[in-house]
Amino acid sequence: MPPSASAMDFFQLFVPDNILKNMVVQTNMYAKKFQERFGSDSAWVEVTLTEMKAFLGYMISTSISHCESVLSIWSGGFYSNRSLALVMSQARFEKILKYFHVVAFRSSQTTHGLYKVQPFLDSLQNGFDSAFRPSQTQVLHEPLIDEDPVFIATCTERELRKRKKRKFSLWVRQCSSTGFIIQIYVHLKEGGGPDGLDALKNKPQLHSMVARSLCRNAAGKNYIIFTGPSITSLTLFEEFEKQEIYCCGLLSARKSDCTGLPPSMLTNPTTPPARGQHQIRMKGNMSLICWYNKGHFRFLTNAYSPVQQGVIIKRKSGEIPCPLAVEAFAAHLSYICRYDDKYSKYFISHKPNKTWQQVFWFAISIAINNAYILYKMSDAYHVKRYSRAQFGERLVRELLGLEDTSPTH
Repeated sequence: MPPSASAMDFFQLFVPDNILKNMVVQTNMYAKKFQERFGSDSAWVEVTLTEMKAFLGYMISTSISHCESVLSIWSGGFYSNRSLALVMSQARFEKILKYFHVVAFRSSQTTHGLYKVQPFLDSLQNGFDSAFRPSQTQVLHEPLIDEDPVFIATCTERELRKRKKRKFSLWVRQCSSTGFIIQIYVHLKEGGGPDGLDALKNKPQLHSMVARSLCRNAAGKNYIIFTGPSITSLTLFEEFEKQEIYCCGLLSARKSDCTGLPPSMLTNPTTPPARGQHQIRMKGNMSLICWYNKGHFRFLTNAYSPVQQGVIIKRKSGEIPCPLAVEAFAAHLSYICRYDDKYSKYFISHKPNKTWQQVFWFAISIAINNAYILYKMSDAYHVKRYSRAQFGERLVRELLGLEDTSPTH
């Protein structure tokens, strides 16, 4: 990207004008069909591309203000913003919100529950793949998507219960060097049955399905994937090794699928060993490491030699010896935790009731975070060093047409 690239230029690597134009067409189609069925709406006029950009800009502004209601912009209260409010009337915004669609109608062969947003997710994935080449080390995990700590600390029990009714879980494959989210996978809760979201917490085979889906484009690239206890399993790691995907995962006797692992390594000895001591069992390239540091930690890996030594540095206790796999796991997971701390508070705060809309706004939030990561890696960052909040504010103003898209202004 050139040094003159604007926030909008980076965002449009993932959400280009042809995608926005399709939203315009689908929204107008849905509005027409809705009125044919339920009666005409005299206040409705067809939405334009400029209005659609402004609509997105208003929604994205909630990720910076952290205000749950986007309508607060017009309220005159604490979250009001006169310069943004003048671009579009509240009545017009609410009309677009009422009819907004990415896919207006279900096609005859569609059975997927996310059909209203899947084409957008596919397009976003293509944008991620073509704009960024990830580092060798990556992490599979569930990002913190709507758990803003300030909101959780102040909201009522009723609001918290509403939060917990989310009908899907969002998983990502993330570059552990930059924080760029390479791939998104949405697992939809199909009711309270055995494959629902509640079951997902306790079913390693479902987590394996999530991992396979997230790594479907990773074969043959020599990647090293770090996983949490729910995904780590010998069967999955051996399957990935055949595809030249190597793994390092934390293992838990309670949460992990321990099939094929020696039981003697999964039970804690009666007398704890000294801090930094470890045991190793091997099978081919696969190593099972049991390391002690105020508790037993077990790791399964085929990405690191078990005899290579590393250290964990603690501020109070100094250096604690450990196998290199343990050091690598701790380093990469701590980076992802820092990413979550920094970027999870910039997710769009608007909370619609429809599942496909919730997924859509989460995906837009991830696209903006990815755009900012690319911006920080580009020459444009050295022209104007925007923080994540400033980048978001800039993007909102550019979408609303309040800023020239050239950063020299």
